[in-house]
Amino acid sequence: MLILFTLAKNGTLRFSALKMHIEDISPRMLTRTLRRLEQDGFVSRAVQPTNPPRVEYALTPLGTSLLAPVWEFVRWAKKNRGRVLESRQRNSRRADTARTWPVRIG
Repeated sequence: MLILFTLAKNGTLRFSALKMHIEDISPRMLTRTLRRLEQDGFVSRAVQPTNPPRVEYALTPLGTSLLAPVWEFVRWAKKNRGRVLESRQRNSRRADTARTWPVRIG
């Protein structure tokens, strides 16, 4: 998602520019993720015939169309964060209580 959002915000970018925007990703993981996004049709890869070759990445229409539902999910998550945390705490207390019951064998 970080790659898609970075391309949506900044437009077409070279590998090194993507790497600068997404600091905590290794070059290997960025390469693997870009390849998968290209295979899935979310990102296009254009090689310019220069020396050395210039490779640029951009969102495809399919990649752009994915952003709206993802943003809707982000809005939903922000809106319901408190309810999710309350549920986690409630269920965590139940699990702790269940672990303290005496266990009888045989």
